[in-house]
Amino acid sequence: MNQIYDTIIDAVAVHRITRLVVEDEVTSDLRSKWYEKHDPQDTKLGYLVSCPWCVSIWAGAFVVAARQVAPGAWSPLAHTLAYSAVAGVLHSRL
Repeated sequence: MNQIYDTIIDAVAVHRITRLVVEDEVTSDLRSKWYEKHDPQDTKLGYLVSCPWCVSIWAGAFVVAARQVAPGAWSPLAHTLAYSAVAGVLHSRL
C-alpha cells in the first residue's frame, strides 16, 4: 500500500514540478533568461523547457531517482509539491 501511495504522491509532484518549470509566474524570470539563449521557436533546448510533456519526462526521471536515492529527504518535499498541486487545481476549479 505504501508503494501505491508514494507513486500517487510522486506523480502529483511531477505535475507540480512541470508546472513550475513551464508556466508559473514565480519562475518566469528564469524562463526568460533561458529563452534569451534558447528560443523555443528556434532551438530544441528552448522547446524542451516550454513543452509540458517534455519537462514532465525529465521531472519524472528526477522524482524516480530522488525516491530511490534519498527517500527520507524526498518524501517531505514530494508531499509539499503534491499538496501545492492539489491546492492549485482546486483553486482554479472553485
